Amino acid sequence: MASLALIAPLRSSAEQALVFIGTYTGPSSKGIYLSHFDQGTGKLGPVELAAEMTNPSFLALHPKRRFLYAVSEVEEVAGKRSGTVCAFRIAQGSGKLTLINQQPCEGAGPCHLAVDKSGKCVLVANYGGGSIAALPIQSDGGLGPPSLVVQYQGASVNAQRQSAPHAHFITTDPGDRFVLGCDLGLDKVLVYRFSPQPLSLEANDPPSVSLKPGAGPRHLAFHPNGHAVYVINELGSTVTVFAYDPRRGDLNEIQTLSTLPETFTGESSCAEIQVHPSGKFVYGSNRGDDSIAIFSTDAKTGKLSVVGYEPTGGKTPRHFALDPRGNWLLAENQASDNVVVFRVDSRTGKLTATGQTIAVGAPVCLLFVPTSSF
Repeated sequence: MASLALIAPLRSSAEQALVFIGTYTGPSSKGIYLSHFDQGTGKLGPVELAAEMTNPSFLALHPKRRFLYAVSEVEEVAGKRSGTVCAFRIAQGSGKLTLINQQPCEGAGPCHLAVDKSGKCVLVANYGGGSIAALPIQSDGGLGPPSLVVQYQGASVNAQRQSAPHAHFITTDPGDRFVLGCDLGLDKVLVYRFSPQPLSLEANDPPSVSLKPGAGPRHLAFHPNGHAVYVINELGSTVTVFAYDPRRGDLNEIQTLSTLPETFTGESSCAEIQVHPSGKFVYGSNRGDDSIAIFSTDAKTGKLSVVGYEPTGGKTPRHFALDPRGNWLLAENQASDNVVVFRVDSRTGKLTATGQTIAVGAPVCLLFVPTSSF
């Protein structure tokens, strides 16, 4: 796999970042891939295999930036209905990954994971199992067996996609006091009071907030001020804005709007949502329209206004990532086996394709790790 069309450098930069790319494995992919990214020019280097594993469909970084965690999105391990979570050590300089250990996550099809801000545990969302789990992180960065598992129950209105719970996302809030999870099958965002040590999750009061029936909440993102939460709804192709109370973990809906252009008439579903580091813009991906929806935020209310839509230069953008400085957006197009680099306009939030593309088999997650962290 090699870099394709390169753009002329804007300026040189000593600030490099490692880019880890999670994939669905098959004929064109063997696991987690690694590239080097220049945050000054937006140039992506050639990709190489960093670690071989099955279906590393989502990646997460330890706060100390020495360890990387990946789900293995499979339905069964050793005859048991469960996926696994793998812990890796990141080599200084090269970025090569060394497996520390792996643990079952007590649920089939894990599709998302996050590390709490104290670095004490990994939280996992099991899509197929309709559950969440918490695994303690050991002193060497490895994982212990799950300390707790929460099994969801219920269904919603879409008979094909919502006949059972499907946990799709999990994260701690900015204060590390609450855990929020999206369940596509239940049309709910669930909230838990959280303690990393001793590790505990207790249902908040109220324990959840409901989305419009059939919306299918998939992922969420916090505004940098910690007072707004943006939920992207896979089935409804919408974004719902919530006001968030960080003291109580309360969510109150204030807006819902479409992620699709008014002229779009085909079939599409949403995937990833991210907030620009400045807090001025929100981005969401459309699979079908194959675009990134761009919104501006109201500084006082957190509400969104449509800025525009940018084609992703490929098919099925299951994920995208903003570099730590917010100057670049990298879109991973699962069905066309490519990662495409866009420049972010810091004034308008609009995206411009740079012509910089790399080939990666079925890319579905991308993680930046600044080399200055080593």
